[in-house]
Amino acid sequence: MLKVDARGDACPLPVVKAKKAIAELNGAGEVEVLVDNEIAVQNLTKMAQQKGYASKAEKLAEREYRVLFTVGDAPAEAEEAPVCAPDARTDTVVVIASDQMGDGAEELGKTLLKAFVFSLTQQDKLPKTILFYNGGAHLTCEGSPMLEDLKALEAEGVEIVTCGTCLNFYGLTEKLQVGTVTNMYVIAEKMLNAGNVVKP
Repeated sequence: MLKVDARGDACPLPVVKAKKAIAELNGAGEVEVLVDNEIAVQNLTKMAQQKGYASKAEKLAEREYRVLFTVGDAPAEAEEAPVCAPDARTDTVVVIASDQMGDGAEELGKTLLKAFVFSLTQQDKLPKTILFYNGGAHLTCEGSPMLEDLKALEAEGVEIVTCGTCLNFYGLTEKLQVGTVTNMYVIAEKMLNAGNVVKP
């Protein structure tokens, strides 16, 4: 049995850690994941249902939960990878126009957006392009908390592009650290031709 301690980890880390541990089983076995909140338990059991794993959750103590995955030989999982290998990207374009996600508390918004970009790196299907403009231009430059994740996505073939006018406006032209500079014509073109546009 593999044991994963995800207590204190924010979403989506418990699910990411569980997936990695299950992958390490190379077939059948059990994975035990410890978490400290019910939302993490729900996320883990939902993932088990989606993947067809047996799971059992129990509360061990205040703010301590245990989720046990029982994994059999999963031929369907083994067959999935080769299908995605040539190009794991979809025709989805992700548009990021701010350095935070949603309206409300600024600190929460920044935390949510960082978690969103990290979550993109863990998807089976990746977006084709991520567009950054206006306040989002800060996120591809020096000091961005998500540079590592963006570089990982770029390495997987995801196109990272930032509005040149926006970089110039914020005085960031020389500070771009990932991806390329683009213009509004290209931004409009990519959004219009996308099969799906996602704006977190």
